Amino acid sequence: MAPTVYLVSGANRGIGLGLVTYIAARPDVIVFAGCRNPAAATDLDALVAKYPGKVYIVKLTSCEKADNEAAVAKIKDVTGRLDVVISNAGIGNYWGMALETPPEKMDEHFHINVTGTLVLFQATYPLLKASTPSPKFMCISSLAGSINNGAKFPAPFLAYAVSKCALNYLAVKLYYEHEGLICEPIHPGELDTDMARSAMLEGMPPPTPVAVGVAGIVNIIDHAVRKPDGPVFTEYDGNVLSW
Repeated sequence: MAPTVYLVSGANRGIGLGLVTYIAARPDVIVFAGCRNPAAATDLDALVAKYPGKVYIVKLTSCEKADNEAAVAKIKDVTGRLDVVISNAGIGNYWGMALETPPEKMDEHFHINVTGTLVLFQATYPLLKASTPSPKFMCISSLAGSINNGAKFPAPFLAYAVSKCALNYLAVKLYYEHEGLICEPIHPGELDTDMARSAMLEGMPPPTPVAVGVAGIVNIIDHAVRKPDGPVFTEYDGNVLSW
């Protein structure tokens, strides 16, 4: 049986590292872990040693076309194809309301969270298309990006939320532009990561362990199919969210 080949971006910490750790432990898989600085990715090095021939580190920087293309070239040399891309790399580094948010912070979040995802898709789609009639390009989004739910929540996350809303649109647009492609956004939940802890508000429930969230994310990806009514926005536990 041919292994399922994955690429996870933003894989050096948080959700990305959790995804690589979880996927690598499965049988019949190869997972490429993308990160900006492989030389400093000690946790990924440990996974490479633990799972020889199953985990490979590739240099992957959001929005840098040459970096993305070089990573894909390495993947092509090793496996010749990609079955699943999990676009996880993103930022949430400014918390403020609309009147306080500097324009450059809006630009920065959109650049990394939206344009970075598009650049990754452009680089990886030829290998995805070569692998299977129904390849998967899945986007780690956020409930914050829900127009119906996130916008009502009184939290200072405008720049982050607007970028995730745009990411949701991008995922749906990619789905409809590419026959056979399975592309959907997934809300990972409020997992116990550095980003989530920096955004926690007083009175919010404690974050969910990363291991619980990534198991749910991978389960959603495993069962994702093209649907008659189009893609859905799903939480890690399977709950379908409002756009």
